Amino acid sequence: MPVKIRLQRHGKKGKPFYWIVAADGRSKRDGRYLEKLGTYNPNVNPAEINLDIDGAVQWLHNGAQPTDTARAILSYKGVMLKKHLAVGVRKGAMTEEEAEAKFNAWVDDKAKRVNEKVDKLADAKAKAEAEALAAEKAVNEARIAGAEEAAAEEAAAETAAEETTTEEAAVEDAPDAVADEAPAVEEATEEAPATEEAAEEAPAAEATEETPAVEETTEEAPVAEEAEAKSEEE
Repeated sequence: MPVKIRLQRHGKKGKPFYWIVAADGRSKRDGRYLEKLGTYNPNVNPAEINLDIDGAVQWLHNGAQPTDTARAILSYKGVMLKKHLAVGVRKGAMTEEEAEAKFNAWVDDKAKRVNEKVDKLADAKAKAEAEALAAEKAVNEARIAGAEEAAAEEAAAETAAEETTTEEAAVEDAPDAVADEAPAVEEATEEAPATEEAAEEAPAAEATEETPAVEETTEEAPVAEEAEAKSEEE
């Protein structure tokens, strides 16, 4: 009976999860299987693979044929390499210890490369998170600055409105003040003629007081004439 090593689908819709199985090639994809060899989870990066390497090698020695996807998975985990080394041991090209050492060296190198990839992905994720955080921080700072600027503009507008209201109130109160000062101006205007009359009466008073002096001078004049006449007679 032809045996195939293939994937059997499990998991939820949109998140597939596969079993690696050895099954009869005539059975359905998700039908009965002969042996479960491992699992394959493509939903993580790097993909998670758990595999019975020795069991897969044994099935390959027995003539099982892997599908293309299953072959890629087996090669990734070193199953195909181990099968090749096992053939070399059978042919006497190398000892079993040498084959085991080569396989272990390959496994260590593979693990190192996988770890480097994991670290690289972790660094890229951390960098992306840092950039996203910085971008979010910049957006928040811009939002805060815009809010402060808007608040400052609103405060300036309120101040200008208050000043305008104060000026309008002062303008409205101005006519009342002018009206209150008007009687004082009128009183000053009414008092002005009295001052002029006083100025006019002052010279008249002085003239009245000086008039008797003139009259006295006039009265003294005949006395001087009589004195001169007596002098001439003598």
